[in-house]
Amino acid sequence: MTHPHEAPFSTLQFYATAPYPCSYLPGKAARSQVATPNHLIHHGVYSDLVKVGFRRSGVFTYRPWCDDCKACVPVRVKVADFKPNRSQRRAWKTHANLAIDFVPLTFSSEHYALYLKYQSIRHAGGGMDQDSRDQYAQFLLQSRVRTHLIEFREPSDRRLSMVSIVDQLADGLSSVYTFYDASEPRAKYGIYNILWQIRWAQECGLPFLYLGYWIRESPKMSYKSDFQPMQGLMHGRWAALGTV
Repeated sequence: MTHPHEAPFSTLQFYATAPYPCSYLPGKAARSQVATPNHLIHHGVYSDLVKVGFRRSGVFTYRPWCDDCKACVPVRVKVADFKPNRSQRRAWKTHANLAIDFVPLTFSSEHYALYLKYQSIRHAGGGMDQDSRDQYAQFLLQSRVRTHLIEFREPSDRRLSMVSIVDQLADGLSSVYTFYDASEPRAKYGIYNILWQIRWAQECGLPFLYLGYWIRESPKMSYKSDFQPMQGLMHGRWAALGTV
């Protein structure tokens, strides 16, 4: 893996955070390595940082840097070779009629309301269901890279069903965050959204869709391993990550 002090990262500084409770593995402590200063992390540098396992939350660029745990594996889909399985094809068919619009990366009260509804259903008690407008904007609307905000609406009544934030990199797309109407039990918005991003990357001629981190022991992340062929960054090298 490229060392943080080598090009193209020689102008950046890296520091480790203090330990904090892990969001995915109960009883575990986590740490992050953070890249700074933010204003130097533009499109090209961020693309290279993602290749070595970094990710961003707003303008905060980080990767897991835990003392005694290597459970977080950065993963990406090789989009040219991807073939959907049966359940994924059903999800695509279910939502293929959604109206899709690219909109400015700015605050929308409609988006924010859907975000809070999603958090209250999927992540109640985790803190994000109480996010203020400022916290929401800092998390999703602040970016120094090429970021797209995409709306997915029902064509019959233009009801907002899903919002996705995606970064465009030199070698792929990076799925930042997606939230949707989680009150519909038969909907498969999350699966459909990843399929849509894979197709978008294929149309752009980009080889990869980066899906953030995958943890084998975390049920919340098990869906990621269904998108094959997938690669994981392990021991500093991208290698095939089979189904589990």
